[in-house]
Amino acid sequence: MQGIKRRVVYVVLYEAIAIAVAALGLSAMSGHDLGSATVLSALASAVAVAWNVVFNHLFEAWESRQTVRGRGLGRRIAHAVGFEGGLVAALVPLFAWWLDVSLWQALVMDLGLVVFFLIYTFVFNWVFDRVFGLPASAA
Repeated sequence: MQGIKRRVVYVVLYEAIAIAVAALGLSAMSGHDLGSATVLSALASAVAVAWNVVFNHLFEAWESRQTVRGRGLGRRIAHAVGFEGGLVAALVPLFAWWLDVSLWQALVMDLGLVVFFLIYTFVFNWVFDRVFGLPASAA
């Protein structure tokens, strides 16, 4: 599977599984019912997708003005830290408000999700490529 079909299947599967697992985790960590945690997970997913579009646009605009070209280790670290930092800044207040917990408790929950997503993204991509084959760019 290649092209837009591959991207759509990837995003739908990735987000559906992520929302379900994150909802279970948020429910367990916060003591809130699964329905409330599922809505929060879907909201967090929407925020993450929107932030991804905005952040990557801003990052690429900044990157285009740099004299050093390419994406070495330093630039990749800056990209990852910038993206995750912005996402934490957006989600922690949302979690605190939605779950009626302190900002500290919301930060701990969000950091738990960051660790989960690091592992989940690695495993999901590996399994997805095994099931659907590599994209043309990697084949």
